Amino acid sequence: MKKIIIVADASTAIGSGHVMRCLTIAHCLAKQRCQVKFLMNDLPGNLIEFVKNEGFINISTYEQADLYIIDHYNIGIAQEREIRKFSKKIMIVDDLANREHDCDLLLDQNVMPNFETRYDSLVNEDCIKLLGPKYLIIREEFIQSRYKRIIEGVKHVLVFMGGSDPTDETLKVLEALRDFSFAYIDVVVGNGNIHKEEVKQICEERCYTYHQQINYMADLMKKADFSLGAGGSTTWERCYVGLPSACTIVADNQRIGTAYAAKLGACISLGWHEKVTVETYRNVLHNLSISKLQTISDTGLEITANKQSNQWLYEILELIR
Repeated sequence: MKKIIIVADASTAIGSGHVMRCLTIAHCLAKQRCQVKFLMNDLPGNLIEFVKNEGFINISTYEQADLYIIDHYNIGIAQEREIRKFSKKIMIVDDLANREHDCDLLLDQNVMPNFETRYDSLVNEDCIKLLGPKYLIIREEFIQSRYKRIIEGVKHVLVFMGGSDPTDETLKVLEALRDFSFAYIDVVVGNGNIHKEEVKQICEERCYTYHQQINYMADLMKKADFSLGAGGSTTWERCYVGLPSACTIVADNQRIGTAYAAKLGACISLGWHEKVTVETYRNVLHNLSISKLQTISDTGLEITANKQSNQWLYEILELIR
């Protein structure tokens, strides 16, 4: 049995995206009879218990393993060379392309203007690069929820501004929603959202459905007609299931990807969070064009089309064979 250790963190500052996408990787590898452990720090808003409930233990120090998978913006080539003492094989999951890596496999699922070449000078020549939407990290629930939509109206709205929502976009959206009477509104927060109790109270008062740290996001996306969300990896999940959305950029690493997705027609970009106000959200909800939403849905499906879902899994298995 191959042993794999995943290095990732979640917190009120970092958010939950790194750990959640690594959980998808972990579940896929576990189904292939690999032993998977996580190495996460005990930070405020961490997901250690959540990961434990998903069936994976967390360790606090490095151990010998067949493969280390590192999904962490604060780890670069110096730390990776230290990790080589514990594993001959290293895989990096990244979005930024802003630092050098010592790795055997690099995965960046994002669509960027230069996504095919931007790591050329940052990794060793023999590194296998898995780049772009062909290598989306997709949970099985999303694969089952992918279908061609026919947009006939907007009755069901989904709100998810990331696990920690450090810029309080959810509260802005809830204020904007006072002016609307959509039939169904789902509001999702993560455990790292410091305002989750306030969000929950507002949802209960208005009969919105409140969800916290869930593992059934695809089900909500399948039911929704439109979504307000943060940029980042969830943007590509929405595209994958054909859910049209408006995205707010809440972190620097989302700027290029969100802008490019909007340029391709796969979402509406509302811009940098500091310039996004309650009125911004009101305006986008007031001006939902059915034809435009249909185009966004179709474009998202087209961009994320691939012959085989989670193709990265087979690259990992070949690496550790």
